[in-house]
Amino acid sequence: MRIDEKEMMAAYIRLALREDVGDGDHTTLSCIPASATDKAVLVAKEAGVIAGMEVARMVYGQMDASIVFTPLVQDGCEVKPGDRIFTVEGASRSILTAERLSLNYIQRMSGIATYTRKLTRLVGSGTAVLLDTRKTTPNNRVFEKMAVRIGGGKNHRFGLFDMILVKDNHIDFAGGIRQAIDAVHAYLQEKDLKLAVEIEVRSFEELDEVLDRGGVDRIMLDNFTPEDIRKAVDRIGGRFETEASGGINEQTLARYAATGVDFISVGALTHHISSLDLSLKAMR
Repeated sequence: MRIDEKEMMAAYIRLALREDVGDGDHTTLSCIPASATDKAVLVAKEAGVIAGMEVARMVYGQMDASIVFTPLVQDGCEVKPGDRIFTVEGASRSILTAERLSLNYIQRMSGIATYTRKLTRLVGSGTAVLLDTRKTTPNNRVFEKMAVRIGGGKNHRFGLFDMILVKDNHIDFAGGIRQAIDAVHAYLQEKDLKLAVEIEVRSFEELDEVLDRGGVDRIMLDNFTPEDIRKAVDRIGGRFETEASGGINEQTLARYAATGVDFISVGALTHHISSLDLSLKAMR
């Protein structure tokens, strides 16, 4: 299954507008004449990385196709307080009605991109790749994973359908590592699917089981210390890709990146985020 990101974003924006506007923005409709036009500018109130320019444009475009959206920076640009991000010009009612939704998207996405940029710098210039996870806001995953990429990280699987990831509960429910891997391969053959296979291990004993059985593309080393990650990477010896996961934070990230592991997944990229402070102001 392939994801059409733009189509998915447009569909979610339609739903979000329906959720927010309902049968009408009665505050704006009561205060602002239908004939009024205006211009507004989005301004940064704190430093960060901008993400979501195209999403904001889509919000205004769905609200009112006659709104003129003018970007003043590009996604991925670093801004400081007072920097101008974009302008919108057209019907005053449309600008006001779309304001909060456009800000909700771009502020959240910029917060994710800002934190991702910070963590990628902690990873440094080595070989480790910073990954996100599925710890995303329901119906906002496409926006949040886009923001991770804009910030300099990479996406893990998008959903449950585009990769096999055998985790601890799968192993326990299947009866063990060998049983889980054998069942995965039988399923892929039966369904004629070509999907990468990753398996999570919680100990060196489980790692040895996977190394003995094989049949995977990547091994996730869950809640291993940096020292144990280094030992595990040496033991794997390049036979499979390696991924460190579990409890990795700003204080420990550089140590994990120095172990030689291929990937480092951090749920906090999308799970524990503060939105970037941005404000839309009328231009008079």
